[in-house]
Amino acid sequence: MRTARRIASRFAQMVFVLWAVATILFLVFRLMPGNPLVAYIDPTFTEEQQQELLQRFGLDRPLHEQYVIYLGNLLRGDLGDSFFYRDSVTSLLWDVFPNTLALTMVALIIAYVIGVLLGALLAWLRTSRFEGIAIPLVLLSRAAPEFWLGMILLAIFSFQLGWFPAGGAFTAGSEAAVGPGRFFSLDFLRHLFLPALTLAIYLHGLPLLLMRSNMLETLKEDFVTMARMKGLSTWSVLVRHAARNALLPVLTAFALGIGYSIGGNVVVETVFSWPGIGRLLVRAVSASDYPLAQGAFLMIAAVMVFMNFVADLLYNVLDPRVSQDA
Repeated sequence: MRTARRIASRFAQMVFVLWAVATILFLVFRLMPGNPLVAYIDPTFTEEQQQELLQRFGLDRPLHEQYVIYLGNLLRGDLGDSFFYRDSVTSLLWDVFPNTLALTMVALIIAYVIGVLLGALLAWLRTSRFEGIAIPLVLLSRAAPEFWLGMILLAIFSFQLGWFPAGGAFTAGSEAAVGPGRFFSLDFLRHLFLPALTLAIYLHGLPLLLMRSNMLETLKEDFVTMARMKGLSTWSVLVRHAARNALLPVLTAFALGIGYSIGGNVVVETVFSWPGIGRLLVRAVSASDYPLAQGAFLMIAAVMVFMNFVADLLYNVLDPRVSQDA
């Protein structure tokens, strides 16, 4: 019963946060100075034609009426029409969302696999020369700007060596760009490699340092000392006993990382011309296409809030002591 109340409470908080974000986005884009239809109105339009457009999009109504209509459309999944692309915002976002999700998941899996393994190893080899070299390199990769990492990888592996494409998700005119199987085509994977590697290099520092810190604490526990006294192998002590118990915060960080990475892919997608939500958001802002920008921000916020909710549930499942203490 207590667990059900906790889940219901977290769900209510998630809904409230999404409502607050949607309200803020509504006010921000409608209270900005200037004409919101600047990307839609042709210079040759008369005053009457411009007024007709305002009526068409409901922008001539009082703000509170626009807000009620806006919330009603959100509940139906209608995010309006893009001023620049002259198409449904919902369809535009869903067209590019799989690309962003593929980039995020591949980068996170690479980052967390490498981060967990190296973090556990660094904890085991604490005060060694290997740790003294590895930690500064990890901190350097974490501090390096994503656009700089992307440009370095592009200069080496694309422009100089020519091993990978410089941008996009598919080669122009490629037949593999159609259908769900496109995400497993060699052409897509070649285009995905550099942006995913850039994002993985930037993201791997968090799981590595988190795993190392947890492992250092776990290695002090009595059950690890007992395992050593039993004469178990180093691999068994490190993996079966210490690492398994140190993974909990890393797993929840992975769930949070999905949300934050989808929202933070803007730079990487822009550098590599990756057709995802981040690049679409940049285009929408530069074109003053506020329905599309509003929808992109809202989708990113929804994913982040939902993954926070999932991480909270995951923590409760993996560590029942959390729900007992709540």
